[in-house]
Amino acid sequence: MSHDLFSNVSLGSLPLANRIVMAPMTRSRTSQPGDVPNAMMATYYQQRANAGLIISEGTPISAVARGYSMTPGIYTREHIEGWKQVTKAVHDAGSKIFVQLWHVGRRSHASIAGQQPVAPSAQKDPDKVFGPLPQGGFGMIETDMPRAMSQQDIDDTIRDFVQAARNAMEAGFDGVEIHAAHGYLFDTFLHQSSNLRTDNYGGSQQNRVRFLTETLQAVCDAIGSEKVAVRLSPHVIEGFADPDPEIVDVVLLALAQMAPMNLAYVHFSENISRFTAVPEHFRQQVRAVYPGTIMVAGKLTKAHAEQMLARGYADLFAFGTPYVSNPDLAIRLRNNWPLADFDADARLTLYGGDEHGYTDYPARAG
Repeated sequence: MSHDLFSNVSLGSLPLANRIVMAPMTRSRTSQPGDVPNAMMATYYQQRANAGLIISEGTPISAVARGYSMTPGIYTREHIEGWKQVTKAVHDAGSKIFVQLWHVGRRSHASIAGQQPVAPSAQKDPDKVFGPLPQGGFGMIETDMPRAMSQQDIDDTIRDFVQAARNAMEAGFDGVEIHAAHGYLFDTFLHQSSNLRTDNYGGSQQNRVRFLTETLQAVCDAIGSEKVAVRLSPHVIEGFADPDPEIVDVVLLALAQMAPMNLAYVHFSENISRFTAVPEHFRQQVRAVYPGTIMVAGKLTKAHAEQMLARGYADLFAFGTPYVSNPDLAIRLRNNWPLADFDADARLTLYGGDEHGYTDYPARAG
């Protein structure tokens, strides 16, 4: 195996130009009404198509899956047609793109989702999301108390993920990444504090991974496993009051069950929000149970990525924030050029707005 971040690599039969990935980042730039992807978004992603692979921003699979206003969906005809502009722009520039399929679970509000949010159990964690303010406009609002999902809700959600994956194929995506990290729906099924169920989806570790593995298998059956990936965050505490002492074991159990599925990749999100450091022992445990392609994201440097690649701990390396202000990030990394700063002003334009702070960051001259 080459230890070069810039060598060609394949995800199954999908060739990638390099091992640099643009991580998924919520940017809230859709056209209204309907949260429809648009030409401005196509420009934004095309500018960053120097990455071997792009993962789209979190994309809700249904109305009830929504937790942030103005994020793009993948469940209406208008969504599919809008995304076709994006996938064509990325492909024309020589890269590949997966859509991140998103259900936020309890991290939502009825004014965004259109109904009471759903979760494994009626357990609320103090949290705020981006939504409509009572006085008008948008801002951070406190989440609602969720209701516990019924078996029908679970069955419907699996079907929604399958349909969203089929919609993604129609829209021209190369694959889908199922978001099971950061305190969103699947992550709350994995955690003890948020999953108080007494049916087949709660209690034992095996039961807590069931919803995720059933959904992954259903999506694999629908579009092919080499087009299906998953994002996990066992060392990130976002969305929960306290760390879960069993979460690493639960994730390792899930990985062992994913291994025979031959997924495109497993994506670990690390070192963001509230987190614990990832011990090297965990990397070794993952490799012992999961032989497939592994992606890592979270405040990476080029040197750290090269080190993990050389040790065989990961195969793909995703960069988020640096891609905001460095549309040519992979080229800068290859040439050891300095990176443009992500400044305080950029934080004001992350979530929503126009081209400013979105498509107006320049590539490096020369």
